[in-house]
Amino acid sequence: MKYFSIYIPDANTNPARPPNAEEKARMDGFIGEALARGEFLGGGGFLPLRSHGAVVRRANGSSQVIDGPYAEAKEIVGGFAMLQYDSREAAIEGAKRFMDVAGDGECITYAIVDGPEDCGEGAH
Repeated sequence: MKYFSIYIPDANTNPARPPNAEEKARMDGFIGEALARGEFLGGGGFLPLRSHGAVVRRANGSSQVIDGPYAEAKEIVGGFAMLQYDSREAAIEGAKRFMDVAGDGECITYAIVDGPEDCGEGAH
């Protein structure tokens, strides 16, 4: 089953910033190992929302670009990954391995509905 994971760094102990050379090497190693296991399908880190992204909100049939306020720093998503695991438990173990490399924060992992086979018992 495919899983989508988002990473939210802890703003107090692991503020969002570009990785240094050592951190990048550790993450590259993690991704290389996940690729070798057939788990990593794609992913990446995010640049700051204010200068490189946008929030588009739709309400009552109308869309607008929001200039702020944005989520608090403690809620900013630092990156994402598309992953392949055989079970929820394997996805949780993968998230723990990722957090060992990424540092303090949260990794939220969602199972993806990729087809009818993913909508069976317990999918709701």
